[in-house]
Amino acid sequence: MTTETTRLLSPEEIAVRAGGEAAFLRLPQPRSMFAERGARLRQRAAGHPMRDYLMFVAELAQAQHETAGSMPALALPDAAAIDAAEAAAAPPVAVNGWRRDPAWIDGLRAMLAALSKRLPAGSPAAAVVERLRDADPAQVDLQADRVLAGIPVGLDVATAPMIAAGLQLYWSTLVDRTAQAHGARAFGRTGAATRCPCCGSAPTASVLRIGGDESGTRYLHCSMCGTQWHYVRIKCAHCESTKGIHYQTLEGTEAAGKPVAMPGGSAARRGPAVKAECCDECGHYLKIVQMDVDAEVEPVADDLATLPLDLLLSEAGKTSAGVNPLIVFGDPGGD
Repeated sequence: MTTETTRLLSPEEIAVRAGGEAAFLRLPQPRSMFAERGARLRQRAAGHPMRDYLMFVAELAQAQHETAGSMPALALPDAAAIDAAEAAAAPPVAVNGWRRDPAWIDGLRAMLAALSKRLPAGSPAAAVVERLRDADPAQVDLQADRVLAGIPVGLDVATAPMIAAGLQLYWSTLVDRTAQAHGARAFGRTGAATRCPCCGSAPTASVLRIGGDESGTRYLHCSMCGTQWHYVRIKCAHCESTKGIHYQTLEGTEAAGKPVAMPGGSAARRGPAVKAECCDECGHYLKIVQMDVDAEVEPVADDLATLPLDLLLSEAGKTSAGVNPLIVFGDPGGD
């Protein structure tokens, strides 16, 4: 008699196989992405200690949405630039290499005009919006460079989230239009697995998707252009190690791939919709938003709504591998 042994696949192996079937890239959809973000922010703001800020960012997202359909013409990479990026395994419109079209400021100002209509007249936020609308374009560009480079010295903390929102609007539109102009060849895999293949930015968080071939597949979500790219589960999004991975939530710590044990002998469950994947090898973490727990999660919105988790991990000596440009801490010193 022949005995057949069946080996169970690990969660990582399942993710790898799923990644072979699911698309590597999910390109941004500027005309819907910001509206979805705003709706999730309003949902998360209810009863939240940061309600006022979450509602402000929700209005900012709505202004991005209203502007996305009327962005001005933008300079796009030509075929030679696409070929060069492919040969170098580099993002074609990298934030640290692509020269921003000056028209991005026109988009920013249109977004600010839409935002000002949604803010109470005479409010401090409305005053900051007006100050940014009237600012010299060269100074706005300088502030944008600091936002993109993560340089806190000399950063105007009050206007930085709005400048970041304008940059998100610009880069999501740029990626969308480049894909339309060049088709599937526009973007592909690059040499940096933990950076956006389109613009080279760091992720804000990752998302565990549901539905069809993508079910159970993990994607990193770009902090700037909103592209999502496939990344293996149970793998550090900073050092790429698969060792020492565990998950932290506001309810406690989970072992990799294990469900949360509920108190009182109740059945195990998958835990909260947002958790942090922590790496003991490098001391970094990245949040995961899980659509199988809450189908309405949105990486940028849910990252903002779970800042207490960041504080908890910071106190434990962990460093975030993610970036959320809509919340900025700066150093007013310097020029």
